[in-house]
Amino acid sequence: MPLADDVKAFIPGERVTRAPLGSGPLDGLSFAVKDLFDLAGVPTSYGNPDWERTHPIAAATAPAVLALLEAGARLEGKTKTVELAYGLTGENIWHGTPINPNAPDRFPGGSSCGSASAVAAGLVDFSLGSDTGGSVRMPASYCGVFGIRPSWGAVSLAGACGLGPSFDTCGWFTRSAALLQLVGDVLLPEEAGSPAPLGPVLKAEEVWINASPATAAAMAPAMEALARIAGPAMRVDVAPEGLPSLYEHFRCMQAQEAWATLGSWVAATQPKFGPGVAERFAGARDMDPTKAAAGRAFRRMFKPRVASLLAGGAVMAYPTSPDPAPKLDASPAEQNAVREASMGVTAIAGLGSLCEVSIPVGRVDGAPVGLSLVAATGRDRALLELARRLSQELGLE
Repeated sequence: MPLADDVKAFIPGERVTRAPLGSGPLDGLSFAVKDLFDLAGVPTSYGNPDWERTHPIAAATAPAVLALLEAGARLEGKTKTVELAYGLTGENIWHGTPINPNAPDRFPGGSSCGSASAVAAGLVDFSLGSDTGGSVRMPASYCGVFGIRPSWGAVSLAGACGLGPSFDTCGWFTRSAALLQLVGDVLLPEEAGSPAPLGPVLKAEEVWINASPATAAAMAPAMEALARIAGPAMRVDVAPEGLPSLYEHFRCMQAQEAWATLGSWVAATQPKFGPGVAERFAGARDMDPTKAAAGRAFRRMFKPRVASLLAGGAVMAYPTSPDPAPKLDASPAEQNAVREASMGVTAIAGLGSLCEVSIPVGRVDGAPVGLSLVAATGRDRALLELARRLSQELGLE
């Protein structure tokens, strides 16, 4: 396994490593962790020098990281994140923006940018990230790797910095569906009994219309393979209000939670932020509470809607991102347009507390794009099994 960091995935400074703490299914494998998970005796920077300066060195290691070490994996370092995990492109002016190994002229995606980059470059076998509004799914699609956002609450986030607690999840990246599943065997809770395989497949119309024609076309072979496994896809409307409405409800709720979680520190410390981050926190501080309340009311209606759609094992399939990653020279306005179009899609699993896997199935203009499979809350293991079967059918393993 190469350890040179030519893609600038790891945080600057001396590499933090940890030997395995036991033996198990991950014997001989290496991994990295996003620098918002605590490691005992090591500072957690959360992507910002002022955060690191004003917080004590971690006294304990996050349980999710311990579980991986106890299962036989070796930790090879901490990876870069967007400041306070509040961004989707992967930029960080303090630590440097990681390179997207499979599209070097494009952003890696955030906020788990370093973790996706390290896996895509083959620096580690797998990596740990976090996903609030798409921070595992989008980098997975952009960097051409596998990524999972588990059901909300399925994997412990103790010892990890928070952003939007009712959305935050602990996810991971790999270069194969088999390894994605193996890591899930270590981190995910058991499912009761012997649950039936997932199916039928639901094709969420709004998401396919939202994707560019080139992205939708790149999904065609994967959808044909999925039909061979689980039957022809059935068209459904998951968001008749429109994806922009989902994005707006998610945005307002996340902003209010972000300020409740981090606002006291921001107000007291007055940290230096890179472009866009300060503006997002200012918007969070000034969020109209009636808009956030409307978002929560919408979520109370939306969760049972998607639960009924996915009851009995149905699984949604749609493009993870509407386009490949934006290019590095994209203007702020172009980046914001991508953010809005993308987060209307990622909000489906976020608002529904669902599990979602992104599979690298194609390319557009030479850059990766992923297909997402989305299952009901608690069906994480069945979803990983379906992802493995689809990957085998596509020859990705």
